[in-house]
Amino acid sequence: MIAPDSKEKVIKTPRRLHFFDGALLRDLQLNKDAGVAVDDKGNILQWGTGYAADIKVPETTLRGKNIERVVLTKDKIIALSEDKTIYSLPISKQYQQEGSKPSESSWIPGLSSTSDISYRILKPDLGYLEKVTSIAAGCDHLLVLTSAGRVFSSAAAFHYPDRGQMGIPGLTYTTRPTGKPYDTLQEITSLQPYKITQIAAGDYHSVVLSSAGQIFTFGDNIHGQLGFEYNPDTNTIDVPTPLSLSHLYPTPPTVTTIAAGGSNTYFTVDTPTGTHDVLSCGTGIYGNLGNGRWTHVQGPPSRIKALSGLQEFNESTQRTEPIRLHSLSIGGTHVAAVMGNSTSTSPAGSYGSDVLWWGNNEFYQLGTGKRNNSNVPVYIQPLDGVPTELVGVRGEGFTGSSSRVDPSRASGIIGGVGNEENRRAVTRHDQVHRFQLTPEGNVNGKGKAVQTVVCGRGNTAVFMKKL
Repeated sequence: MIAPDSKEKVIKTPRRLHFFDGALLRDLQLNKDAGVAVDDKGNILQWGTGYAADIKVPETTLRGKNIERVVLTKDKIIALSEDKTIYSLPISKQYQQEGSKPSESSWIPGLSSTSDISYRILKPDLGYLEKVTSIAAGCDHLLVLTSAGRVFSSAAAFHYPDRGQMGIPGLTYTTRPTGKPYDTLQEITSLQPYKITQIAAGDYHSVVLSSAGQIFTFGDNIHGQLGFEYNPDTNTIDVPTPLSLSHLYPTPPTVTTIAAGGSNTYFTVDTPTGTHDVLSCGTGIYGNLGNGRWTHVQGPPSRIKALSGLQEFNESTQRTEPIRLHSLSIGGTHVAAVMGNSTSTSPAGSYGSDVLWWGNNEFYQLGTGKRNNSNVPVYIQPLDGVPTELVGVRGEGFTGSSSRVDPSRASGIIGGVGNEENRRAVTRHDQVHRFQLTPEGNVNGKGKAVQTVVCGRGNTAVFMKKL
């Protein structure tokens, strides 16, 4: 996965996949043993033993579909094209070759050909001018959001979902619609009264957010990942159920984003007092909660204190403003948080978005250089190896600036955590050095891009995403 040409069991320090040197990618996702990338032309590339044994460099598999985003289940790739067509194909090269290959239209009118690989097109029952806007996937289920705010779900692996994560009461392999394909997309009708704006999926649970700020969760709750107390008699919920945050806020906050992965769920909220908080629930046995606790079960969401209530002085507005979370990347058991702090590409002082990490570090995926798990967010050193005073230090504020970066020289994709050559940092002795993401900018004349973090299952990557 991280170093296809190496026999090392774990990669302790950042490695570059030279195949992608100088390239911009549309997307990248990592599984335990399979890597999937989308190049700047919209083709899917794959590598890793989950794809095929002895693959030393990525191979192009699905071509010419203008893919813009991919998500992974246990054994499937779900891809969304620029024209909002959903493609489903096996991760395994063997199954791609052995499966049924669809007929495709030729560029010559009236002629057709057979695809090189097996794939399926998934079609939700859309209304007039309604389009797919987002996809999310767990280990064996898929969520699809449309422009009308409707949500569809389907099976998305060889194992049929059986923990309520599809949001359709009573749905099992034996009760699935007869006469229809195994992976037929079905609307979650209980959500029809609401306009859904965001979807997220963990391994075996689902989370959606409405335009009115209502959170609904469904699926497996064995670790409290639905935000409710664990109940041994009913540890799954197969219908979308409203989640309240009243235990934390007497006056309802504004929920801004939702995220999920593994057996955890995360929320960002703007509070009535003007602060920005990050919340988590689910398992914390590896430190996944980020709240300083080691616990198997966390039902009602709790604050991640290191990421909540942060502020910085904005020189443009001459005011102190909240530092919001820009995005979360959630792997199976670890997390990276990209902060929305101010960035600069000025020659006088260039700095990017801060990134903090927590959770499982069994395979060195946090990038601290050590194997210790962390139950609080920590900074790591820059990928270029600049000495740091903050490796393993808790993220309790954003004082000082970081290593200066040149976005025009940042390119390529790396494995592990990062790449010692990916960002050419120019340092100053009076600056605090920590890993930051290069701000959005033009990269080598190839267009606009932004450096992006992706957490997989026991692995992490940083790459330049084309905008």
